[in-house]
Amino acid sequence: MTFSNRINKFRIKTKVISIGIFCLLFSNVFISCSDSNIKLTTNGTTAYEIVYIGKTSESVYQSAAILKKYIDKIAGTDIKLVDEGSQNKKSHKVYVGGLNDLSLTPHEVSIQLKDKNIFISGGSDNALQNAVYIFIEDYLGVKWFSPIVEKIPSQNTISIPDTISYNYKPEITTRTVHSRLFYENDEFADKLKVTTEAFPTYVSDARVHTFHKFIPEEKFYKEHSEYFALRENKRLPTQLCLTNIDVYNIVKDSVASLFKKNPLAKVVSVSQDDNTQYCQCENCSKIDEEEGSPAGSLILFVNKIAENFPDKQISTLAYQHTRKPCKTKPRENVLITLCSIECDRSAPITEKCNDFTEDLMGWSKLTDNIRIWDYTTQFTNFLAPFPNMNTLQPNVQLFRDNNAKWVFEQHSNNPSELFELRSYITAKLLWNPDLDVDSLITEFTDGYYEEAGVYVKKYVDLIHAELKKHPDFFLFLYGDPSQAFDSYLNPELLEIYKGYFDAAEKAVATKPEVLKRVKEARLSTDYAILEAAKQNLNSQLSLVSQENPNSANVFIKEKLEDFYKTCKAADINLMNEMGFTVEEYYNSYKKTIEVAIKPNIAKGKKVTLLTKPKKYANENPQVLTDGALGGNNFYANWLGFEGNHLEAVIDLDSIQTISSISTAFLQVTNHVVFYPLNVSYYYSNDNKTFKKLGVLVNDEPLSKTSKINDIKYFEFTFPKVAARYIKIKAENMNTAPYWHHAAGLPSWIFADEIIVE
Repeated sequence: MTFSNRINKFRIKTKVISIGIFCLLFSNVFISCSDSNIKLTTNGTTAYEIVYIGKTSESVYQSAAILKKYIDKIAGTDIKLVDEGSQNKKSHKVYVGGLNDLSLTPHEVSIQLKDKNIFISGGSDNALQNAVYIFIEDYLGVKWFSPIVEKIPSQNTISIPDTISYNYKPEITTRTVHSRLFYENDEFADKLKVTTEAFPTYVSDARVHTFHKFIPEEKFYKEHSEYFALRENKRLPTQLCLTNIDVYNIVKDSVASLFKKNPLAKVVSVSQDDNTQYCQCENCSKIDEEEGSPAGSLILFVNKIAENFPDKQISTLAYQHTRKPCKTKPRENVLITLCSIECDRSAPITEKCNDFTEDLMGWSKLTDNIRIWDYTTQFTNFLAPFPNMNTLQPNVQLFRDNNAKWVFEQHSNNPSELFELRSYITAKLLWNPDLDVDSLITEFTDGYYEEAGVYVKKYVDLIHAELKKHPDFFLFLYGDPSQAFDSYLNPELLEIYKGYFDAAEKAVATKPEVLKRVKEARLSTDYAILEAAKQNLNSQLSLVSQENPNSANVFIKEKLEDFYKTCKAADINLMNEMGFTVEEYYNSYKKTIEVAIKPNIAKGKKVTLLTKPKKYANENPQVLTDGALGGNNFYANWLGFEGNHLEAVIDLDSIQTISSISTAFLQVTNHVVFYPLNVSYYYSNDNKTFKKLGVLVNDEPLSKTSKINDIKYFEFTFPKVAARYIKIKAENMNTAPYWHHAAGLPSWIFADEIIVE
């Protein structure tokens, strides 16, 4: 009997998962729920053979070969792998392949059992591969936790349920987790059923934020400023003017050229640059007003471009100012990429980001082509604790329930807190959003960390429970651990977390590979401890020794060395999305310790501000002399001045002999935080007449190639003077330069500890 005849006798037409008999998995071995079951192998031998059938292709054969590999590994057997014409009529069969008359949709998978024969099918080559991996994982008990960690049961006899009727069609059909675990390991991505690249089928040079690529400022702005956004009566190269016919023609020709150079590509992004400085000229504004959103001029422009490429797809963004839906429907070949960047990650989007939920529902009424761009890590601090795992499932379910077929979960790509666990959980939920998340986490922690898993799970459970006690806490993608030092990262909890990981290390002390995984898992807690020490939260969480204020805290020095050593051993090189490296963090931290143990006669002294700060550090001038030192994020103990200069006076209480003044300044160029143009120092004994000590001009002026994230000390040494009052003036650029994405907007300067010696 042919495969077609066999399968047609018992075709199952369900479109959701249906499993006839559920069996429990103990010690990675399936035990039948009844006395009758199917023995795929018995004592290392088998009466089965694997037959690859249907429209035979290399991909079908490879899927069948994958199945053979794992059956052989589990049972120590050598199961035969044959094509349909070579099968042994006396053997039972595991058929691997898809037939046209099986009526499976392209993403649908099917696993059926009839007369002791197993039929593994998929509506496409990719779906077939997914079906094989499902069978290996769910019925043979294999688990894949990372590219190098898989758990394969060892058993001579493989038993499977005697009734299998599994049919599943994933509702999210393109699943991407932004993790190098998948991008650099195609086989692991296949096992977890996610894409092997961030933008599959896209032209690689036109994936997102493409306006400046089509019409670069360097080439066009000087002679054709009219191509660019009008902002307060001035053309700025922040975005394009979407009602300019020349802009349309240039972009259309550029897209045509890209498709010509990349004939196999299916998608080009025609999308706004990464800022909110959109065009407000009369024509653009009229459209946006009529459409009820700045998305209006964008969608009309993109639709017009897409008309020229009916067999291709044009992607654009619903992001920040264009996130709110307009009235015009996108064309059928326009892909809307809807982004959730503003949302609070402490709870599900439906609870804390109602505007996004409404926008998602609005777009889903306009189009079936929605690609979700979601965010799952803290981009300013990859390695910081970020307790958002409880939000992953409800958010994915929200996307699925609102017609999103393509979901891109932007993790950090580079390692972040519990990187392997997060990559695993997210991939699993994209395939099936209704899985039990707590069971998934336990499955992973027990499998990946082995005996240490119970302690890692305790950490995960506790930090999420502690965050929940603070319903007003905004867990921000661009936040900082310092924001949580009075909540889920308070000193008492940091000590508990540290205890969990100490116990975890002890539990696997004799297993070097597993111990290495545990050390990587504790990096987030250790990072939080290191950052807490900058704030002098208690005697242990301090940069300075309590016994000798002129020496460093040994505990923190050792913690820094362990952190650095673990990162290097794990090839963890980046601290944040701005390119700040682990090496730079390590050296910067050592510099911070040097600053902390310096004698500072300004420490704790009164600061009077002559200019007004804004928002950060509670606008408290004492931040400049409190002995707590800022990190690489402006949330961490930095005093900020937006669009104005810093001018402050420090009262030393009495006349002191001084010869050196230093002030730290932060730079985060993508957030419009720049070093001051110059810093001037003055002194006085009556707080009325000040004498200038000198001026330090910034020797690293802002440019397009400036380091995005760094700290600079403006230190000035001079002949000794007697002084009671110290004045500092730091000159702000006031506005971002014309070529910056925030052109015309106020720029920031952020200052921290003033050291006077």
